[in-house]
Amino acid sequence: MAFQLKAVLAGMVVGFGALGAAQAQVKAEVIHWWTSGGESAAIKEFANAYKAAGGTWVDSAVAGADNARAAAINRIVGGNPPTAAQFNTSKQFHDIVAEGKLADLDDVAAKENWDKILPQPVLNTVKVKGHYYAVPVNVHMPAWFWYSKSAFAKAGIKDEPKTIDEFFAALDKLKAAGLVPLALGGQSWQERITFNAVLAHVGGPEMFLKFYRDKDSALVTGEPFKKVLATFKRLHNYVDAGSPGRNWNDATAMVISGKAGVQIMGDWAKGEFQAANQTAGKEFGCFPGFGPKSPYIVAGDVFVFPKTTNPEAIKAQKLLATTMTSPAAQVAFNNKKGSIPIRTDVDTSKMDICAQAGVAIMKDASRQLPDSEMLATPDTIGAVQDVLTKLWNTNQSVDDAAKALAVALKT
Repeated sequence: MAFQLKAVLAGMVVGFGALGAAQAQVKAEVIHWWTSGGESAAIKEFANAYKAAGGTWVDSAVAGADNARAAAINRIVGGNPPTAAQFNTSKQFHDIVAEGKLADLDDVAAKENWDKILPQPVLNTVKVKGHYYAVPVNVHMPAWFWYSKSAFAKAGIKDEPKTIDEFFAALDKLKAAGLVPLALGGQSWQERITFNAVLAHVGGPEMFLKFYRDKDSALVTGEPFKKVLATFKRLHNYVDAGSPGRNWNDATAMVISGKAGVQIMGDWAKGEFQAANQTAGKEFGCFPGFGPKSPYIVAGDVFVFPKTTNPEAIKAQKLLATTMTSPAAQVAFNNKKGSIPIRTDVDTSKMDICAQAGVAIMKDASRQLPDSEMLATPDTIGAVQDVLTKLWNTNQSVDDAAKALAVALKT
């Protein structure tokens, strides 16, 4: 995405005009990509809270995260910015910050005491050169393991896997029972999530950081890293023929129906289970990794606010930023979204057992592992993702993939 922004900026002179007296209303146009059933229910909680606070919410949903971000960037650099736009808790919006296109949120951060209540990986992402440029709205863990209780029972699996070997044994049992062992949407970003889960749990947090943060090209040609790649590739034996091109929520539906046993996906998947009236611990189960001290990958979503000189637009932005981070809206939104609140000072006692587990884990900073998109630029992530997709979908050898990743890290 970085190169797209730079290319557009190179040929454009940007100006932000006044919205006009006819629009002098606390109105917020919000670009986001939350279009699935569970996601739509979640974003409505923010819309309702904003309306209750006296604002008018204008919903601009764009299907697909890449499409939504591209639409937001084009609007921002084209001089017709929305009030707010969704990005991941990542480096995706840092180029726009560097170009001076985003308003800082220092006053909101100070009022809400962000330095005290936000997890460090999130702070490190939204705070750029001492200023806050994005409102974090949740903590997602992108590599949860979701499983069908009925599928596990049919396959004779009594306990959640505690090691990667036990996980493969469970997949074998599911396959023998005539079920799809691993529900996967065959899209490149889903393949990267699967790889990241393997990297974190087989390679470990130190290897994860050396790969994404340090871009250690020597690491990827070593045998420990090649073991991670081989383990990732081995998982391909457990997906069904219909996997390529499948959307993530359609893969979740396979677990919901009991057709498939397991899905490795972020906790946004839980919103789909809830929309299907399933309860965590009853119809489906969840575990964040293998063992009691497994790393917990920290990711999430943020909203950025394009810079403007229009006082009513600024007023709308401040109201929206405050509303999204308010305790009541945080609990209501995250209950529907499947994530956990960004705030550590809210009552989460009524959240489901998966969310409760996430909240408990987040209290242990030693288990917090920044997501790959917090550690590497969009260009690097894209280059790595391309290599992983080729390894997953072709007969490429692990050795050749390792060499390709060494090159990708230089992107």
